[in-house]
Amino acid sequence: MNHFAERCGLHDATREAACQRVARLIEASGVQRVRMGWCDVHGMLRGKTLMAPAAIQALRHGVGMVGTMMLKDSADRTAWKVFESGGAADLPGFEGAANLMLLPDPASFTRLPWSAGTAWLRCQPWFQDATPVSIDSRRVLQQALAKLGITGFGLKTGLEVEFHIYRITDTAPQLDPELAGWPGLPPRVEMIHPGYNLQSEAMMDMADEPMRIVMDTAQALGLPLQSLEIELGPSQVEAVFDATDAMTAADQMVLFRNGVRQALRRAGYHATFMCRPPFPNIMSSGWHLHQSLVERDTGRNAFARASAEPGRTRADARHALSDVGAHWLAGLLAHAEGMTALCTPTVNGYGRFRPNALAPQSILWGQDNRGAMLRVVGGPGDGATRIENRIGEPAANPYLYIASQIHAGLDGLLRGLEPPAASDTPYASEHPRIPSTLGDALAALRADAALNEGLGDEVVQHFCRIKQSEINRHADAKDTIDFERREYFSRT
Repeated sequence: MNHFAERCGLHDATREAACQRVARLIEASGVQRVRMGWCDVHGMLRGKTLMAPAAIQALRHGVGMVGTMMLKDSADRTAWKVFESGGAADLPGFEGAANLMLLPDPASFTRLPWSAGTAWLRCQPWFQDATPVSIDSRRVLQQALAKLGITGFGLKTGLEVEFHIYRITDTAPQLDPELAGWPGLPPRVEMIHPGYNLQSEAMMDMADEPMRIVMDTAQALGLPLQSLEIELGPSQVEAVFDATDAMTAADQMVLFRNGVRQALRRAGYHATFMCRPPFPNIMSSGWHLHQSLVERDTGRNAFARASAEPGRTRADARHALSDVGAHWLAGLLAHAEGMTALCTPTVNGYGRFRPNALAPQSILWGQDNRGAMLRVVGGPGDGATRIENRIGEPAANPYLYIASQIHAGLDGLLRGLEPPAASDTPYASEHPRIPSTLGDALAALRADAALNEGLGDEVVQHFCRIKQSEINRHADAKDTIDFERREYFSRT
């Protein structure tokens, strides 16, 4: 009988050679255990740890996992009543907490620099009958890129991620069994720098130890880290990565967040990708996603314009962007409300959309304007011209965030949509606003026909139900600050 990878239609001579190569690496390098990780709807890595022989076997045969892992809200509560008749009727295959199968990608084999004798493999879930799980977020991006590929384009993205690092002063709140909760409290912390001295060299030196851990971890994982910076807020930092193809960038974001949290924790630090940590006088963290289309045959930047069209000013999209880029920009604007929930998927993240805070508030674009939701970077003759979407928060699931950009931009491209003039007053009151709550953003997503068609109704319904559970619990919380401290600061 064929093994599971063959039944899934994935296994061929190339994959078999990769499996054999991983087996040799495991045996030769003394790897004792392998973490089989997959990315959940919240962008968090989950999975199982297998001993080396079992991991080698799982390369071809997969490993089982409980299906409810894909149905958890941000507090790990199952959002479907899987043990009741019809409780998961909208998600066939998940009734009764039935098993799924995790199948690893042998090409993803990575030694974890912070854990001796430990390696990692990226996995994706499959049903036991060897059919794909449509709500798997990485599969959602795979399908979006396949749809984009039909047009002859690929997507290139660059990550620019802000987050916070704190020094742990007391682990008792988190680890004292008398204080255990669902979810539990974070540790007590202090800042690594006092903030409000943007890109200060003195503060960089003050934060040298944790920043060095971030650098060493990223580089040991093979991630293309370009720079580490002191951001404006207290204990806030920023990491910038070289641009790469969209799927690679999404995979790198998952691995980066997971890696730096674990490596820093071992050294006595707490890293959080929560947008607004639960302290006074903080600055919100954003995830700015730079994007451009590339011609698959030539690799040329399809957004770049050799020269501005005659008569165009900087307020015109075609001053800087090609026709393709202008249509893509228009698509992002047309579907901005619907995509917001996928770019900013936590209740906490909506506190960031405020005026004059280097964060967007309205649906508009600007030429090199950091107050705009969409910032066009570059100009005539610049081969690196791109669109920077500033709406995202660093806790977002990267596969869903990027997939939303593809379906929105592609709709603009295929329908030939035209963008309005650029704005140089991004916080003026007359502009249409970004949704101000997660609930409003979910309603906009449900109402966006193009995003529902592109992502798939099942994906949208799954995402919205899980996020509605989060909204409901936040609304019912007696202390919403404590909710966010436990729900986000402890875990994201």
